[in-house]
Amino acid sequence: MTGSERPALRLALVEDDETYRETLCDVLSNAPPLELLRAFPEGRPLLDALESLGPDVVLVDLELPDIGGPELITAIKARYPQIEVMAHSVSEARDVVFAAVRAGATGYILKGASPDELTEAIFDLAAGGAPMSPRIARSVIRVFQTENIVAEDYLLTARERDVLALLERGYTYKDAAQELSLSPHTVHSHIKKVYEKLHATSRDEAVRRARLKGLI
Repeated sequence: MTGSERPALRLALVEDDETYRETLCDVLSNAPPLELLRAFPEGRPLLDALESLGPDVVLVDLELPDIGGPELITAIKARYPQIEVMAHSVSEARDVVFAAVRAGATGYILKGASPDELTEAIFDLAAGGAPMSPRIARSVIRVFQTENIVAEDYLLTARERDVLALLERGYTYKDAAQELSLSPHTVHSHIKKVYEKLHATSRDEAVRRARLKGLI
């Protein structure tokens, strides 16, 4: 589909690297009928401005100084489910990819893609596609080919999430047990399972991994 045949598309982006952000603005400002509404250096200002901007698509850098990429994507989709989110990252790590997808991203493009590849992916996403850089797509396919499930090792029960969320807020095991009307032994059992599923050996590591994977 040529540029003249495409429907108008409104885009916002968040990228903390100033030089790269300016490059993206130059590229995307010259891709009609795409309209670049605004570029943000951090995620929270983007969230605050989404209602007034009304973008169709948001391009999200996954490594931001103020909020984790999956957390930002989750917040965008929770407030504005109609907005399509494209993850934009240098990372090809499986955990990072699946965290972004689980959070609500329906596209994942690696930084370094050509201007044409990036703009085509954005239009494809807005049209109902799920564009991914070839290496990301191959990685996702390989997981399906070699495993029966995707990221099920990281699936936490509702109660395990509740316990972990309290630990994230600084609760002790005893306090968490009291808050959830559970015995300390039960809380300890839940935490042991959380550690096993997240392959963590400490509270801080479990919380960090859960945040990265968009589980809390």
